[in-house]
Amino acid sequence: MSRKMTVVFHDEGLYTSLKVEAARNHIPASAIISAAVREWLENREDAELLPLIESAHSEWQEKGGRPWPEIEREFIVRRTETTYRQ
Repeated sequence: MSRKMTVVFHDEGLYTSLKVEAARNHIPASAIISAAVREWLENREDAELLPLIESAHSEWQEKGGRPWPEIEREFIVRRTETTYRQ
């Protein structure tokens, strides 16, 4: 469903840049605005998740977490040793 909205630009240069880029890329200015708003909303969601991610990472470090490549190397070595023993 399409919805209409009026956007008022208080910055003439921004408006001009938008129109030039839209013409240059053969797309409507509304597509650029929609993409910009979508990206802004996604960035806000990411910003809201950042404290949770940092908290989980801190907990991982406190409990002695190890990076995956280190664990993967150990797994490969053990698998290789087991294979050669048989």
